[in-house]
Amino acid sequence: MKGLMQDTPLTLSMIFRRAEQLFPDKRIVTAEVGGAKTRTTYAQWCERTRRLGGVLDALGISADGRVATFGWNTARHLELYYAAPCSGRVLHTLNIRLFPDQLTYIANHAEDEVVFVDKSLLPLYQKVSGTFTTVRHTVVIDDGAPGELPDGWLDYERLLEEAGTPVDLEVVDEGSAAAMCYTSGTTGHPKGVVYSHRSTVLHALGTMLADSVGISEADVILPVVPMFHANAWGIGQAGVFAGSDFVLPGPNMTPAALVDLMEQERVTLAAGVPTIWMGVLPLLEGRDLSSLTRVVAGGSAVPKALSEGFRRAIGLPIQQAWGMTETSPVASTGRLRSSVTGLSDDELADIRATQGMPMALVDARVVEPDTTNVLPWDGTTSGELQVRGPWIASAYYDDPRSPESFTADGWLKTGDVATIRPDGYIHLVDRTKDLVKSGGEWISSVDVENELMAHPKVKEAAVIGVAHPKWVERPLACVVVRDGETLTKDEVLEFLAPRVARWWLPDDVVFIEEVPKTSVGKFSKKTLRDRFAGHVLPDVTS
Repeated sequence: MKGLMQDTPLTLSMIFRRAEQLFPDKRIVTAEVGGAKTRTTYAQWCERTRRLGGVLDALGISADGRVATFGWNTARHLELYYAAPCSGRVLHTLNIRLFPDQLTYIANHAEDEVVFVDKSLLPLYQKVSGTFTTVRHTVVIDDGAPGELPDGWLDYERLLEEAGTPVDLEVVDEGSAAAMCYTSGTTGHPKGVVYSHRSTVLHALGTMLADSVGISEADVILPVVPMFHANAWGIGQAGVFAGSDFVLPGPNMTPAALVDLMEQERVTLAAGVPTIWMGVLPLLEGRDLSSLTRVVAGGSAVPKALSEGFRRAIGLPIQQAWGMTETSPVASTGRLRSSVTGLSDDELADIRATQGMPMALVDARVVEPDTTNVLPWDGTTSGELQVRGPWIASAYYDDPRSPESFTADGWLKTGDVATIRPDGYIHLVDRTKDLVKSGGEWISSVDVENELMAHPKVKEAAVIGVAHPKWVERPLACVVVRDGETLTKDEVLEFLAPRVARWWLPDDVVFIEEVPKTSVGKFSKKTLRDRFAGHVLPDVTS
């Protein structure tokens, strides 16, 4: 016997139509080049988005053609977030921080037909545009940056003016592709993840739940996470679905500019990677951020010292979220369960330092490496974290490497090593490739980094494994000292000694100007490993 429910497709058209009907007066604020702000309403944004659908028709973009973007977080980018998938095409956000050869590979592998590029990014885009073999049109979005429109390229606003009557935006197949994002892996070619309309709608609903991110109509959202990275964590879909106000930071992502936006626009929810919040923390004193209800961080583990720093400064600790491009990307969030009330501040800080519980509809497990042996949720037994669910990828786009990343029974192998507490809180021990393998045992670089960054004189710290003649690898601490401070190796090790196991103590400490970052703001351990590949550790016997 089957249920007698309507078979209504879950598509982005549904989200767009809801926003147009219910929230026409909600606002979208964009910080432009030079600091000016552009303000628009959902009603104006929806009309422009419908016109943009007509532009894609006029340009002759094929029925499921890939529509690439090369831009900052702006209202125009949000127009593309809906015009492309709601007209049946596939949105493909190009990560502006990738290496040129990676951008070339991605654009050609996805077979992008058109690229929409912000004018301020033209110098960067022009270095690679000549290598794109399938792109037939380049459309320039004038964001106030100086310079002329290159010959043969099209002007975004002129195309919208010439588009005529706004077109209908309707997709009926919820299984059709809505968007593509490519992983920013440090080895091999990036891998393409294709989100369906159904998966995107379900992910948006998941992030709207009260026990996850809790995005609601009352929110004023500042997505610091770039719209060119991992679907902007689904904020562009969940926020529009809920009818939230948006504050989009444009090209100026400096900590000072972000604090100004949060204060001036009365932001309630801000989301970005930990390195962003590290820069923001010293600027919080004396600012009125009483409107904030959540500061969300993801992309890499949040140091406990950073989260507690926010709690002391504004009374609001950072809420962790975990995921990856393959998980749309949010798969777990760090809301505190009612069962943890009554714990001490230190105990609560330890729980907030985890990656939270799996979101509703997401299953998680840890298994022994290279086996299918499922490990217990006891908070101590670590293994590879695997996940599955309706917004988790099942394969990579046109990539023979897909079987390596998925189990025979459909779980995604995340490459993260984790423990899971009995109450479901996931704690990432490390990335498999970043673990320090010393004498047959694992040392968590993340845990050592978290303790290092609790030192008041440490601005950033990363831990890598370097070759050791006896133990195969030993940890090397790469430390960035705060401006105006001085620090010695002995002081660092003395600080760490009571905080980690003796055999976890780094064998050496090097002081560097900055921890190198990946294209999405994570610490680039690979760059550090390459840099210190020949580093000779002192003769430490233990």
